[in-house]
Amino acid sequence: MQFTGELDKSQSGAVGKLTQAAKLRENALSSPETNTDQTPKAAFQPLSPEDLAVLEAIERRVLWLATNIVHHANNVRPNPDKSKVGGHQASSASMVTILTALYFYFLKSGDRVAVKPHASPAYHAVQYLLGNLEQKYLTELRSYKGLQAYPSRTKDHDPVDFSTGSVGLGGVGPAFAALGHLYALSQFGSVTSRRFVALLGDAELDEGSIWEAVAEEALRGLGNILWIVDLNRQSLDRIVPGIKATELKRHFEVSGWKVLETKYGQKLQAIFAQPGGEALRQRIDEMSNEEYQALLRLDGPALRNRLVRGPLEKTLAELLAAVQDADLPGLLANLGGHDLNELLRVFQEADQETTVPTVIFAYTIKGWGLPIAGDRMNHSALLTAQQVELLREQIGLSKEDEWALFPPGSPERQLCQAARARLYPAESTSPVVLPASQIPAQLDVSQGSNTSTQEAFGRVVRRLADVPGLGARVVTTSPDVSISTNLAGWINKVGVFSPLQQIDYEEGGPKMLKWQPSPAGRHIELGISEMNLFMLLGMLGLSTELSGQQLFPIGTVYDPFICRGLDALIYGLYSGSKFIIAGTPAGITLSPEGGAHQSTVTPSLGIELPHLLSFEPCYGKEVEWVMLEGLRQCCDRQQGNSTYLRLSTRNIDQVPFEAALARLGEAETRRQVLAGGYRLLEAAPDENRQNIVQLITCGAIIPETLEAARLLQAEGIAANVINLTSPGSLFRQWKENRLAGSADFGQLATLLPPGERHAPIVTIQDAASHSLAWLGSVYGTRVTALGVDDFGQSGGRQDLYRHFGLSPEQIAAAAFEAVDEAYGG
Repeated sequence: MQFTGELDKSQSGAVGKLTQAAKLRENALSSPETNTDQTPKAAFQPLSPEDLAVLEAIERRVLWLATNIVHHANNVRPNPDKSKVGGHQASSASMVTILTALYFYFLKSGDRVAVKPHASPAYHAVQYLLGNLEQKYLTELRSYKGLQAYPSRTKDHDPVDFSTGSVGLGGVGPAFAALGHLYALSQFGSVTSRRFVALLGDAELDEGSIWEAVAEEALRGLGNILWIVDLNRQSLDRIVPGIKATELKRHFEVSGWKVLETKYGQKLQAIFAQPGGEALRQRIDEMSNEEYQALLRLDGPALRNRLVRGPLEKTLAELLAAVQDADLPGLLANLGGHDLNELLRVFQEADQETTVPTVIFAYTIKGWGLPIAGDRMNHSALLTAQQVELLREQIGLSKEDEWALFPPGSPERQLCQAARARLYPAESTSPVVLPASQIPAQLDVSQGSNTSTQEAFGRVVRRLADVPGLGARVVTTSPDVSISTNLAGWINKVGVFSPLQQIDYEEGGPKMLKWQPSPAGRHIELGISEMNLFMLLGMLGLSTELSGQQLFPIGTVYDPFICRGLDALIYGLYSGSKFIIAGTPAGITLSPEGGAHQSTVTPSLGIELPHLLSFEPCYGKEVEWVMLEGLRQCCDRQQGNSTYLRLSTRNIDQVPFEAALARLGEAETRRQVLAGGYRLLEAAPDENRQNIVQLITCGAIIPETLEAARLLQAEGIAANVINLTSPGSLFRQWKENRLAGSADFGQLATLLPPGERHAPIVTIQDAASHSLAWLGSVYGTRVTALGVDDFGQSGGRQDLYRHFGLSPEQIAAAAFEAVDEAYGG
């Protein structure tokens, strides 16, 4: 028997062309109210009984494999330390039908999918049947270098489009990736992506990140976003109280989304169509989630007694009289999210919507097809060995063939092969990637004699537009702070992005800023949501992999509010994204703004977060070099990192840097700046070297540190000033070399030469003092750590510096004390 269902094997959707871009731009901002498309929509044609049987056989095999993957990890694989392995058999089961309908029938090449975290075993089962995962990994769920607990695009062994795990971000990622798709399509005319699909658990809709994204104006009109909500009415610990779906649907509708649902399967729909059938629909619609879940666990007679109640009791009794007790539980459980034809029908309806994002509420049962179905405690429950064996027998597999694929030549195997050929074609378009050699070593931006790092940043970004090959691929974004973070020059030069050319209501009048949105613009302005900022940056930084066009994303945000978007920042780094983020302004140096806007912990985050290079420059030229290095990092799609710059609005005299530049030479200064730091001020110690102190500092507090060094030198103390441009880079060099057993600590060995390693250290930073305190561990040196270890307040800059012990006199006093203790003075 051949699978005869009509599958679209066309690859025309894999690469969007200019004509598609024009259509997408035309529709991108259309609201449901203004959409007047009257084109007749094709009626859904259900699968034939034969084709449905083939798809249902695959569905059952996915259920078995997902269940057995978790069972093997917990009960078969050796577990010497007896730690809990875990896994989610029930959550996977509720997604089995949806995944089967998507991957074996609906999806096409170029579609990008985020799978809800707890359905990871079911997803791996699908990829195994498609031929994208070796059998050996089915027994390696949650093992070292095996299958990850949750889908990971960087660590799993099958193709994963989006990492998931932090609930609420799995849906948001594809939404912003769809925006990146539209941007790349508008700029370059072709992409390798098509539609962006997210599979979410209904409990994920409790996360605020979901609604920040849904309300984002930049996502409105994106018709290639599809969210599918697995509405099983259960969260981790409980049944979701009340009837919440109606409220959730309304939230989407008022934000301009198309809302669809597949609530009831065809069996229930058939009985609803009978005389008196509306009484059963009303009875089920009006019951609470708690009651419905409780009824699912009952046998036929008990269920009939509980179901046939209320003012419609007589009608219900007559309607259900022909239904056998043995069939009644299955009838009640016949929900749309487990009916393949119903899912395919609603998927087709969603596919015909091209003007707005679409969300489908697919009603399911957590634990569907398993003995734990509907149990309020089934989230982390595991089937017993006996239950697993019974399920295997029901599927029709022997113990020896528990991991077997479908037999060659069988209709199921043919459908799996056809689906793989459709989704993962052998011939695919290679992504466009800019080689690092096209990033210049310098831009020669004039920074003036007195400037802030934030101003220097703005000048550098503006100059990037002129770099051949690179400028067209730079895209900036900001959560409504682009002007106050010095992106105005860039925006005046390249414009603001919009899918449609917007009307210029100020044409002919005076303008300080050319804020004219158009498809050619290269700045994406967001609303005030740091979560959205970092989600967009993360997805733009994956545009090479997701859409086939490399972008160089640069974002700006007020430095203290990095913490507000931290979950999304971590998500982007974990996913392997490459981008640049400037946190500005930072620290108590932003003195009048008060404690709510004065960041203190962000330098520590820059050191601690993996795959993030963090810099806190003080001088304009440093900013230029760091930015160019950040762009080079984006070119390395395998080993490159994202880059974080912590900047300031404080104007800094550039003369000390020019002196160091003259002493070291430009090439060596640049090397040391990018390596993590350089000796900004060299002091000549006396011959017995008993009067040396190292003042190690970074960022906007350097002028105070230099003044403190002068005070010390006036008293006969040889005070060196070491400017750490990247404490995180130095820390990683030191740690990696120590672990490798090397005594060469890289740039730290240059900053602290052998003859000075006995000298006490005073660290000074406009941030939490502990972020530089580790330096004493390098060579076993005494450290006095100065910094900001309490919330700030409004005031003059010098007042706040004195309040936190960061004035030149206080720095010098700390150094005098350190010298006395070190040398016995």
